[in-house]
Amino acid sequence: MSNTTTGTQDLPPKGGYSTIHYERRLPKKGPSGLAMFAMCGGIMAYGWYKVYKGLDERRELDREHAWSRIHLVPMLIAEADRDEYRRKMAAVEREREIMKDVPGWEAGKSVYNGKRYVPDVIANVPLHQQPGFKKD
Repeated sequence: MSNTTTGTQDLPPKGGYSTIHYERRLPKKGPSGLAMFAMCGGIMAYGWYKVYKGLDERRELDREHAWSRIHLVPMLIAEADRDEYRRKMAAVEREREIMKDVPGWEAGKSVYNGKRYVPDVIANVPLHQQPGFKKD
């Protein structure tokens, strides 16, 4: 098949079309990549500085806590000794009251036959855990 229609073909103008500027010419906005990298590095350095300062503070508080415990130990031991003595005297008094009718019974006498000191074992069992406890 042949094209029988005749007509003029659309051609470019003489000398060609003018050039099309397709490159982006946007204004520069914001800091450069190197500047942003440096800012992030500075922020991270400041953060790590604060972390290490916090660790130093925590270490100092732990040291102070340890020394306060060290200085409190003698007082706590003395308080425990006074409590043990008070409980022992109360137990001897209860024993004396309970065993008053038994001839030859010495209240508070050790059950051991040695001269070495053996502390009594006095368990401090809360009332609600004692056998036979009835809640009102």
